[in-house]
Amino acid sequence: MRTFLPAMLLSALALLSGCSTAKKIDALRPEPGNTADVAYQSATSFINLPVSITIADVETQVNKLMNGLIYDDNNIKDDDIMVKVWKTAPIKFSEDKGKLKSVVPIKVTANVRYGTTALGLDLHDTREVNMDAVITFNSKIGLSNWKMTTGTTIESLEWKESPSVTIAGKKVAVTYLINPAIKMFKSRIESEIDKSLAKVADFKPQVLDALEKLNTPFLTSEQFETWFMLNPEELYVTDAVLTKKQITMNMGLKCSMETRVGQAPKKTFKKESVVLKAVKTMPDKIDVVVAAVSTYESASKIITKNFQGQEFGDGKRKVTVQKVDLWSKDGKMIVALDMTGSINGTIYLAGYPNYNAVTKEIYFDQMDYVLNTKSILMKTANWLAEGLILRKIQENCRYSIKQNLEDGKKNLMPYVTNYSPIPGVFVNGTLNDFEFQKVELTDNAIIAFIKGSGKMDLKIDGMK
Repeated sequence: MRTFLPAMLLSALALLSGCSTAKKIDALRPEPGNTADVAYQSATSFINLPVSITIADVETQVNKLMNGLIYDDNNIKDDDIMVKVWKTAPIKFSEDKGKLKSVVPIKVTANVRYGTTALGLDLHDTREVNMDAVITFNSKIGLSNWKMTTGTTIESLEWKESPSVTIAGKKVAVTYLINPAIKMFKSRIESEIDKSLAKVADFKPQVLDALEKLNTPFLTSEQFETWFMLNPEELYVTDAVLTKKQITMNMGLKCSMETRVGQAPKKTFKKESVVLKAVKTMPDKIDVVVAAVSTYESASKIITKNFQGQEFGDGKRKVTVQKVDLWSKDGKMIVALDMTGSINGTIYLAGYPNYNAVTKEIYFDQMDYVLNTKSILMKTANWLAEGLILRKIQENCRYSIKQNLEDGKKNLMPYVTNYSPIPGVFVNGTLNDFEFQKVELTDNAIIAFIKGSGKMDLKIDGMK
């Protein structure tokens, strides 16, 4: 009896001790795979950007460039006339049957030499003639190498008074001298108008400056450390079209758009690398494929929060997840769970990333314990390896990007609502809801490709 009681007591103590001591699990850690980073640029988007320049802006800028003396011929010996031409009032531009019409008020000062040369004597005299006129030009517009091109020709010249000089108290017409000179200075004015229009309608600096500004990453959600960036790749353009109030060139931007979680992405835009390609037609809507990038570190933090305050198991056999770590291996997501409770240590699960379009969550499908972890649990904690607990754990291995998408769209709206990246350039547009495309895994991130659509236009108005 004396021997029996101590034996029973020792057995009971051993049993109690076994129940109260947590088992240590030491599963083999699956090493990360060698998955190459997904090339974000391969997920291209196409944005239609009808660029418009108001005729009023063209008028303002051309008048700044063409001012005062616009023609000066100081050689009288070649054609018996010296001519200076001044612009006396602002040039007025308008649209006329698809062409750009310009009305130029001018003042002409001509020194006219008249007379004869005979018997070796120079019997010439010179008179100064001052005349006012209005010249009307028509310009056929086109587009070449980022600039609007024009072919300007004179339509009419109206003198306020016929060109003449007073000799011996009589007016003598000098039209025969003035008219040849007109051919010279009208061609010069035509050329000056074309040069000025080319400078004014060189939209390359404005467009490239705007694209560079749009390439600057901006924070769309401070809570989730979410950044959005647009990466321009190619630019397409159609011929310029003139309407009553503006000149329009339909442009299209081939680009990639991405959303990153964590650190701000670096700017990648290089002005010198953008190529302008001429095309006949352009789509009238945006096709956007956004790469929503979540680093494993950021996703791990969110999923760890999902497990806070939860226990898994029943009775005295329970565990609590303290920390979650994620990485990829062979196209699967490895989920490492640091546990305390009846089991202490780290267990490893594997599953395929997927997206729930209803809840807008990234989750991991077909989740199961990796082989080494499963074999250890079957020996030491079979209850933890049961499917019921695994499903409960799997329910917490997910994170929502719904708020990210809503915040992203909300924060994008100011950039498509009369947004002015640089003075005189305005961006407007509409955005529809985003739709999920696919999930990709890289060495350091989960990438959800999401497609959206809408419209956008870029307007040049009020150039400085």
